[in-house]
Amino acid sequence: MAAPIASTSISPAAAYEPGRYRSALTLLASLFFMWGFITVINNTLLPHLRSVFDLNYTQTTLIESVWFIAYFVASIPAAKLIERIGYQKSLVVGLLVMAAGSLGMVAAASLPSYGVTLAMLFVIASGITTLQVAANPYVAVIGSPETASSRLNLVQAMNSAGTMLAPLFGAYLILGRSKGGTAEAGTVLTQAERLADAQSVILPYVLVAAVLVVLAVVIARFPLPAMGAATQRLAKEERRNHSLWKHRNLVFGVPAIFIYLIAEIGVANLFVNFVSQPDIANLTAERAGRYLTLLWGGMMVGRFVGSAVMQRVSAEKVLAFCSIGAFVVMLVTVFASGPTAMWALILVGLFHSIMFPTIFTLGIRGLGPLTEEGSGLLIMAIAGGALVVVQGWLADTVGLQTSFLLTAACELYVLFYAVWGAKPTGAVTEPHVG
Repeated sequence: MAAPIASTSISPAAAYEPGRYRSALTLLASLFFMWGFITVINNTLLPHLRSVFDLNYTQTTLIESVWFIAYFVASIPAAKLIERIGYQKSLVVGLLVMAAGSLGMVAAASLPSYGVTLAMLFVIASGITTLQVAANPYVAVIGSPETASSRLNLVQAMNSAGTMLAPLFGAYLILGRSKGGTAEAGTVLTQAERLADAQSVILPYVLVAAVLVVLAVVIARFPLPAMGAATQRLAKEERRNHSLWKHRNLVFGVPAIFIYLIAEIGVANLFVNFVSQPDIANLTAERAGRYLTLLWGGMMVGRFVGSAVMQRVSAEKVLAFCSIGAFVVMLVTVFASGPTAMWALILVGLFHSIMFPTIFTLGIRGLGPLTEEGSGLLIMAIAGGALVVVQGWLADTVGLQTSFLLTAACELYVLFYAVWGAKPTGAVTEPHVG
């Protein structure tokens, strides 16, 4: 079942006020920044929790799996909330839910408790899901369908700005203030040191909660335009004549998002552990966290560049090029060693940059009045990040470096989608706003 996106008609006057939409998109860009920032704090949080709770790779990646399971579980309830109370109020609720989860992380650190940590991360991710369900299609439908990929890549660049800064924040305030984060690889911590390390997440999450509350107040007071007719739901009787499954670009786009998320999250979550290994870069977790900034920085640069390139080159060609590049550097990561392997893994961020927003916009292309339901399915597919636990299991079973062959396989499906799966069938004329 698709998660519907609530919408209301937009007035003709508002439809031709581009300045009003630029202001709205600028504000929404702050949401993209914050959910990117909070999501990537996990990349420094995971090696920290692995040390605090003495976890293996499977247990460590399970933390991130719980995060992405929230996308599947909370997507439909979030969409129904939007339908019931409206787009703007739902954004406020999502931000407040994220703030509540962030404060819950303070309680988890005070205990400390692995179970409570999982529960609070699920709460934060549920709040992010509410934002994702509405914001991505909102950006995609405002403006010409031909430049939707370019527009979403541009706004997603702000998401990447958040992901680039988060590792520095986490490395300094979490890993840099803990014994496990500053110790050499293989150092065994005492129980007292683990309990002390657990407290280091309190300050970062208090700061995050405060920013989220302020942002919720700003969103509540801002005159956001309503979503346009392009996302209005069809009447039940008219809906019988339409089927999402006639649109090849959506049918293959849902697994493309799902599979791509396995690749992106696997790389990000295991990056610190990978480059910390003696035969790769032999870094402390704190220093490795700083290099993680380069991975996410590459994604930000790639989205800005991709946004410009897609003004002249088709989104499918850009996606195909990036999937081939990602496949090649992942093979280098697996079969090389030392700094070469580390820099290859960093470089994959540049190729991953345009994948999510481009697959998303290609997936909803030509859906017309079915855009809301197709968007819901694509957002639910973000739950693919939960399967990062499979790579955690592979890392425990065949070795961390070899486990990145799973990432390389994911890139091949994205290539298939770019070359064939993204070609629309049964396209509907799409109205657009602005």
